[in-house]
Amino acid sequence: MIVSSTRCFTRLAGALLVASAFGQSAKPVSSPRASSPHVAAIPRLADGRPDFNGIWQAIGGADIDLQDHAADKYAPGAQTVVEEHTIPYLPASLQQRDQNHAERNNLDPVTTRCNLPGVPRITYARNLPFQIFQLPKGDKITVLYEYAEAHRFLYTNGTPHPPGHINWYLGDSRAKWEGDTLVVDSIDFLDGLWLDHAGDTTSPDLHLVERYKLLDADHLDYNVEIDDPKTYAKPWHIDLVLYRRKEKNFQLLDYVCYAFPYEKYYP
Repeated sequence: MIVSSTRCFTRLAGALLVASAFGQSAKPVSSPRASSPHVAAIPRLADGRPDFNGIWQAIGGADIDLQDHAADKYAPGAQTVVEEHTIPYLPASLQQRDQNHAERNNLDPVTTRCNLPGVPRITYARNLPFQIFQLPKGDKITVLYEYAEAHRFLYTNGTPHPPGHINWYLGDSRAKWEGDTLVVDSIDFLDGLWLDHAGDTTSPDLHLVERYKLLDADHLDYNVEIDDPKTYAKPWHIDLVLYRRKEKNFQLLDYVCYAFPYEKYYP
């Protein structure tokens, strides 16, 4: 029986090796550039720009806390998405952040009052998906979020930010292309927006530079420079990967947050 089993295993291993060799020899010859591990094929529009069209979603714990955090009864643990690992708060702002964190379950404007998340939080808020609409040579890129049916216009027509400060949850966004990277410059935010549930906050002087770049057809690198001289000692960055949803007939659904006991008043 042992000899029989050994012979079967040997024959199976040999068959697998032959199949593997055949599969390798059957592969088409590719150019050195195409086979480079640093170059991935990405979809493009008719104008040659990277094609961001589709539904994307963050996966991770950034909405709970941008920095390293352990699991608790409310959420699993997660690793930091802050490139510098530590957020460079000014002393007074750090004190405010610590107060926010201590009372986060009562103070987070998103979870307690159902306010619209600002940018960049809306990208990863509750890990809800969002959809990007992009046309060849269009004057803007539209982003539709499942969260409260919010939307953004990323203007790519070269127009400047409007004059004066305007208080918007999602700011005013002007975009341009740097190679295959979409660079989005955003200002005009409301005061006191939270970047996460941990209490990391901002001021109206918040200035963001978002960078969207396809890593391949189904993964989008999302990097954000966060600059707010009233809150932080210097600019800092977050970086996370967004994933394309590929399920058949997948679509955004209705997500509406209520800051009151909805069932009590609308049974």
